[in-house]
Amino acid sequence: MGRITRKESHAQTRERLVQTAHRLFLSDGYNATSLDKVAAEAGFSKGAVYSNFSTKHELGLAVLDVIHQERALSLASTVEGVDSVEGRIDAFAAWAEANIGDVGWTALEVEFATSTRRIPGVNQQLAARRRELTAAVAGLIEQQVTDLGLTLPSPAEDAAVQLLSLGIGLGVQRAFDPDLPVTSLVDLLRSLLERADVPDRG
Repeated sequence: MGRITRKESHAQTRERLVQTAHRLFLSDGYNATSLDKVAAEAGFSKGAVYSNFSTKHELGLAVLDVIHQERALSLASTVEGVDSVEGRIDAFAAWAEANIGDVGWTALEVEFATSTRRIPGVNQQLAARRRELTAAVAGLIEQQVTDLGLTLPSPAEDAAVQLLSLGIGLGVQRAFDPDLPVTSLVDLLRSLLERADVPDRG
């Protein structure tokens, strides 16, 4: 096996830093985790951090990207292969119960957004990621209704905004009150699917 290239080494260092920051930000909090600690835990110098990320919030955005991808893939795999509308709703309900209000995830999202709100450009970065996440959820919704042979009464992106808005609100509340049920979110999904039409194939 040949030696890895400088580019490959750089990519591996970056990935390890993101993985370490991911763990520390979720367990200890964004503000409480210094770049020195991330570097030490990952086994690198602080200089290695700055050679990959110009600022702490740039590293924070990279971690949020990983979390969003993980949750989207987790939700997609949960409903994959379920053939009925009720079955998919039940699968979504189980996923929501396990994920909505996850303390580490929710706290990181809120803490990062509030602590970086005055940093030029970060709001725009978060807004761009919000749009990307909405598009990903909309794509998942479109895939579900296509699989079930349905047609949504309104654009999938509108449904995605509704689900994300309610889900984020529930997530914040469940972070400090985990007994709060996810019923309202599940009922919203059920309502969206029940209002979907079976296309006229005649």
